[in-house]
Amino acid sequence: MKYIHISIFSTLLLLLNFNLNAQEGVENKLNIIVIGAHPDDADNKFGGTAALFAEMGHRVKFVSVTNGDAGHQNMGGGHLAKIRRKEAQEAAKKLGIEEYTVLDNHDGELLPTLNVRHQLIRQIRDWDADVVLSPRPADYHPDHRYTGILVQDAAYLVIVPNVTPDTPPLEKNPVFLYLEDHFQKPYPFQPDITVDITNTYEKKIAGLDAHESQMYEWLPWTGGKLDEVPKNKEDRIKFLRQNWGGNITPEERQNLIKWYGEEHGENVKYAESFEVCEYGKQPSDEEIKQLFPMLDQK
Repeated sequence: MKYIHISIFSTLLLLLNFNLNAQEGVENKLNIIVIGAHPDDADNKFGGTAALFAEMGHRVKFVSVTNGDAGHQNMGGGHLAKIRRKEAQEAAKKLGIEEYTVLDNHDGELLPTLNVRHQLIRQIRDWDADVVLSPRPADYHPDHRYTGILVQDAAYLVIVPNVTPDTPPLEKNPVFLYLEDHFQKPYPFQPDITVDITNTYEKKIAGLDAHESQMYEWLPWTGGKLDEVPKNKEDRIKFLRQNWGGNITPEERQNLIKWYGEEHGENVKYAESFEVCEYGKQPSDEEIKQLFPMLDQK
C-alpha cells in the first residue's frame, strides 16, 4: 500500500508540474482580447477557446462594452449591473481566464461615439493584443452591431500615436476576428478558423452557468421558454448543454479537417468558429497557427 500511495503522490506532482509549466512556462505568450456588447456575449461565442488558451498558458481578457443594466424582465439599473459584474467575475474563474472587464455604458443605449471608441482603443492597447475578437456589425441587437462598428473603427487607430495619447500605441496591428453568428445579410458568416473545444466544452458550460440572470431567467423569458428552465443545478447544466450544443455545419467540419487533419476533424464534437476581419493584420495560414497554437496539432 505504501508504494501505491507513493506512486499516486508522484503522479499528482507530475500533473501539478505539468499544469504550472503550461500556465507559466509557455514561450511567446499570446494576448487575446474578446469584446462583447454584454457581460455574457464573449462567453457564449468564445468560452471554449478562451479556456483552451488559458490552459496553454496564454493571456485572455473579456470586455463587455455595456454593464448589462437592461437585460432582465424583473429588475434593472444599478442593481442588475452589480449582479452582472459579479456573474462575469465568476465566469472568468470558471473559464480560467485572466480578466473580465465590464465597462460602465448603459445596456440598450450603446452608440458608436468617440468616447466609447477611445475606451476600446485603451482596452486593446493596455492588453497589448495580438488578437481582437468582436461581433460582426450585422445583428438583431443594436448593442451588438455598434460593438462591431466600434471595434472596426478602433482597428487601425490602435497603432496611431496621436489618438488617445494617454496610452502608448501598439507597435503592430493585431489580427481582428469576428465571432460567429447566423445572420445571412449582407453576407453570411465565413468560418476561416474553427477550433475544437471538445475538451473544454464543460468549462464553457460552467462559465455560462455563472451568468444565472441570463441563462436561466432573461434569455428563456425572451424566448418564451421560462417555464422550461429546471430548478436544480444538475438539470440546469443539462439544460445549458441542450441549448449550447455541438451544431457543426458542413463548412465548419471541412475547416476542422483542414486545421486538424481528417481523422481528428471528423470526430470533433464541439467547436467555435471565427472570421478574419478585413481590417487589421491579414494573417496567412501559418500565422493563424501561431496565433491559435491548438490548431497546429496534426
